[in-house]
Amino acid sequence: MNTKTTTKPTRNPEPDYYADEAELKFLLYLRDIVVEFDGFRALDIDAFGIFHNELRVIIGPNGAGKTTLCDIVSGKTDVTAGRVYFDGDDITAVSETDIAKRGVGRKFQTPTVFDSLTVYENMELALPGRQKVIPNLWSKETRDDRDRILTMLERVSLLQALHTPARYLSHGQRQWLEISMLIMARPKLLLVDEPAAGLTDEETALTAELLLELRGEHTIVVIEHDMEFVRQLDSRVTVLNEGKMLADGTMEKVQQDPQVIEAYLGR
Repeated sequence: MNTKTTTKPTRNPEPDYYADEAELKFLLYLRDIVVEFDGFRALDIDAFGIFHNELRVIIGPNGAGKTTLCDIVSGKTDVTAGRVYFDGDDITAVSETDIAKRGVGRKFQTPTVFDSLTVYENMELALPGRQKVIPNLWSKETRDDRDRILTMLERVSLLQALHTPARYLSHGQRQWLEISMLIMARPKLLLVDEPAAGLTDEETALTAELLLELRGEHTIVVIEHDMEFVRQLDSRVTVLNEGKMLADGTMEKVQQDPQVIEAYLGR
């Protein structure tokens, strides 16, 4: 992990719902986070917490630090200073692989599915313990595994495409398949990057419905630019700008914030 001696910057006051020992109160909690790349400060967050089974939306202009935030949570990027807590444990120096094993799943903006495999085969590979080639040669799906796969595919309207190679799916269907694959691993936290990008209005509405359904079973962080999609999610919104938390609250509240209008919504 990279560590640097830095002068503690002047920060905005902590939101009042971040209490002492908050790493035990939230599923995900970031404290005094600084991330720098060659002298450029990409993140500068005093305190940020996500409750268990909460759906939180993060918005902000390009370069605001949204992806970097997901990168430090998933272990892809080291912090320069600060601590990252997940489910009560300090995971600041934990590897990306081990963080995934602890229950952090991530869906990137471009769906990553296996085009040559069918929808069902993709789902099989997503089952716990199936990510390595050798175990897959010997693993047999159980009745419970099959029931879970079929139930999930029905939930995302992909049951009719069960034996269809993934290459023939629409962009929206590929998004739903990848989210479904993540769910197979039973993650505690889902990091979802721009799930509405490139979707039709109908696909956008269905994706919002899916995330809202999953909210009671998983903690979900959504990075998004589509404001109509954000409204459909009807969840707490955090606005980032230049690596800092600019605003936090309901969509109605942040839309009326003069700083947010100037930095992002007014563009």
